[in-house]
Amino acid sequence: MQKSYRAPNPGDNRQWFIVDAAGKPLGRLAVLIANKLRAKDLPTFDPSVDAGAFVIVVNAAKVKLTGKKEEQKEYQRYSGYRGGRKTFSAAEMRARHPDRMISEAVWGMLPKNNIARKMMTRLKVFAGAEHTHAAQKPVEIKL
Repeated sequence: MQKSYRAPNPGDNRQWFIVDAAGKPLGRLAVLIANKLRAKDLPTFDPSVDAGAFVIVVNAAKVKLTGKKEEQKEYQRYSGYRGGRKTFSAAEMRARHPDRMISEAVWGMLPKNNIARKMMTRLKVFAGAEHTHAAQKPVEIKL
């Protein structure tokens, strides 16, 4: 009888990757990041094991939106009170919080469970070209 293999949790031995978002389409970038966070690119992928890597995204303010999404795409925020829903366009989101555009796109591509919440803590998004994780020696990913 064959035994099934279960990938171990890597713990502190996770890989670090860096992605430059300048000029890359938001959706394609989010798919790449979500797959790295979930470890779907590894042959030992198991949806119930959190074996993903850390992902650093730089130049988040320069991510590309195709078509008329800059004006037509809407983001929402809700305060919890009656009449507390606020909507704003992608152009406003880019001006205020460019890092949230990428993190919300990645969050939409992850399963909604406790493992995904842990995965999101391993996503580090920076609006500019500078980041604070040079000591981890991240490997660059090309899109």
